[in-house]
Amino acid sequence: MFEIGNSLREVRERQGLGYPEIELATKIRAKYIRALEEEDFDSVPGDAYVRGFLRTYAEYLGLDGDVYVDEYASRFLADWREEPRERPERPRVRRRERRLERRAVLLVLAGIALVTALVFAAWRYGGGTNSAAPPSPKVNQTHVARAQLVLRGVGAGTYVEVRRNRSAGKVVLQGTVGAGEADKLAGRRFYLLVRRPAGLRVTLSGRAVALPDATNLRVLVTPQRTTRLHG
Repeated sequence: MFEIGNSLREVRERQGLGYPEIELATKIRAKYIRALEEEDFDSVPGDAYVRGFLRTYAEYLGLDGDVYVDEYASRFLADWREEPRERPERPRVRRRERRLERRAVLLVLAGIALVTALVFAAWRYGGGTNSAAPPSPKVNQTHVARAQLVLRGVGAGTYVEVRRNRSAGKVVLQGTVGAGEADKLAGRRFYLLVRRPAGLRVTLSGRAVALPDATNLRVLVTPQRTTRLHG
């Protein structure tokens, strides 16, 4: 057993991340991120949201999201199922607030669906005799699918280990990248272990990735940022 909230907070502070930056990257509101770190799960609207937020937040920090979801389920969900009568009675005001919050979420989702339907109807029936279709959004999807991590060996080259998404993810490359060699991997989020950073040049989606000069360097590389990991 480990403390879910303290673990998340320590990793966030060690990486120098603030709530606004995490909210922008994960689309999780800052008040819910703070609630996860304080293990105030009653402030999150529902168990499904708690599990989803925990997995997303942990994996953004480079951790194994499944471990945090399992720990939450074993400590909280099982207790609720086995001893429902021992849980303290929640004030009616709090239950009413949570019902109102859930209704607000449903209203927002319904509003988005309505706006989407109106936009589609306006495009479908308001175009007159012009039958030309608008540019397909598949262009952007193709661009995303073609995102690549490129590793080029320079000098004497170096040993490299690459995992997908996080440090415990699937190994997609392991070995020495020699001088003049290049390896290309499709994706947008990678964990790298680089024995000697000076022997490697890295780009992601055409953007150069700066590697700190440190032996046995561990970094998490995404299109938004490169985060150095320790341990």
